[in-house]
Amino acid sequence: MAEILPPRENPDLRGHEQAVQALGEAWRSGRLHHAWLLSGPRGIGKATLAFRFARFLLAGESAGAAETFFVSPDHAVFHRVASGGHADLMTIERGVNEKTGKQRSEIIVDDVRRIGRLVSLTPGEGEWRVIIVDGAEEMNRNAANAILKYLEEPPAQTLFLMVSHAPARLLPTIRSRCRALSLRPLADDLLNELIAGRIAPELDEKERALLASISEGSPGRAQALAEQGGVALYDSLIGILDRLPNLDIRAVHSLGDKVARKDGLEAFRTLTGLLDWWLARLVCDHARGGGRHQMSARETALCQRLMTTGDLEHWALVWEKLSRLFARAEAVNLEPKQVLLNAFTTLQQAAGD
Repeated sequence: MAEILPPRENPDLRGHEQAVQALGEAWRSGRLHHAWLLSGPRGIGKATLAFRFARFLLAGESAGAAETFFVSPDHAVFHRVASGGHADLMTIERGVNEKTGKQRSEIIVDDVRRIGRLVSLTPGEGEWRVIIVDGAEEMNRNAANAILKYLEEPPAQTLFLMVSHAPARLLPTIRSRCRALSLRPLADDLLNELIAGRIAPELDEKERALLASISEGSPGRAQALAEQGGVALYDSLIGILDRLPNLDIRAVHSLGDKVARKDGLEAFRTLTGLLDWWLARLVCDHARGGGRHQMSARETALCQRLMTTGDLEHWALVWEKLSRLFARAEAVNLEPKQVLLNAFTTLQQAAGD
């Protein structure tokens, strides 16, 4: 299975021409805003764009294509950015807890305080310093207040690129000091092309189309699903849902056995994520008065049938209940198979009301 490179190593950016144009116009005007908020769904290329623009600024105009910000992977700046060794680039993200050795659940103030040393010096290699905050909504209150001071009184020749999957969780004062740039999910045909050429070329045409559909325009999500056998898991999930309110308990046990293995934790997360996403789609599409996502005739009929067993509020409550169950399972390490049994029993009861 091929893969998409991590953002700092990825020279390719697909499907975000409007965002590139907006940044390009601001840069060519000579009045580039000091802070940009790059928002949009997870895995669609926000951080890839941030590192692409950072490389362009750090390498200098002569080293890159001004219309696309492309810098060759052979360029020395590309290599230093990819390795995390460029003196004028800093990435702020969730660090590792030294006591536990595990990644923290939030960005803490010590992560942000590192900016102070960088901005106290003149740029070491060129004209610009770039600070990328990857997962800006993960800053805790102290970290957010610390970075706000730099956004309110921006250091000269310093660019902040705030990458966020959930910008509404940021402090309003942070959002107000950034120029917003919203990135949209990739079109299905482009995502299908990426799946065929790079993410999962081993899939057949039907499987690629399904993976593109359940990935919702996100190459990152498509890669994660492909790595965990998401197409097969989704097919099994729909097979069980399609028989509700008659619950195929043998199929549920079989699925539970797959994700209950020692190496099945990621598969369990993938499966529960798919079920949570499917219920969200059921509720949200019905609330809008029609589907906004491509579905097979089988899924369309399933959704229509389920909506006759309960109204929108009924299924919204089911979605909320299962979301809480999955969150609790993650927080306190509940037994995966039992979680699935509880989830499908809840759905059986909901479909039989």
